Amino acid sequence: MNISETAKLTGLTSKMIRDYEHIGLISPAQRSQSGYRQYGSQDLDTLRFIKHARDVGFSLAQIQTLLNLKNSPHRTSAEVKQLVGGHLDTLHQKIARLQSMADTLQSWHDCCKGNADPDCAIIDRLSDTQNTL
Repeated sequence: MNISETAKLTGLTSKMIRDYEHIGLISPAQRSQSGYRQYGSQDLDTLRFIKHARDVGFSLAQIQTLLNLKNSPHRTSAEVKQLVGGHLDTLHQKIARLQSMADTLQSWHDCCKGNADPDCAIIDRLSDTQNTL
């Protein structure tokens, strides 16, 4: 099947598929006599794997590692679990940072009178360079 059909079946764009090929996440596609990329079922499986991994926030480098592990008969589940554990730690740190940001913004929002007065607690808080998250 061609790249547009593959894109439709995987939920990726044609550009993403070409990019994944360019950086080596997928093998170079077979070419038709007219030069069009042709993909088979194994390519679809790999692209779906990549899409699913991207959907849960893995970086391209992590996905390359996961693909290497997936294709290795010598992998251990401990290796995969360690990679996912590291990713989870990173996500929890990001969530904590976002929650802190949301809490700060909420307190600023709550302090603002939101009236016709030019005095604004939000502007004051943003101007306070001594007070950072």
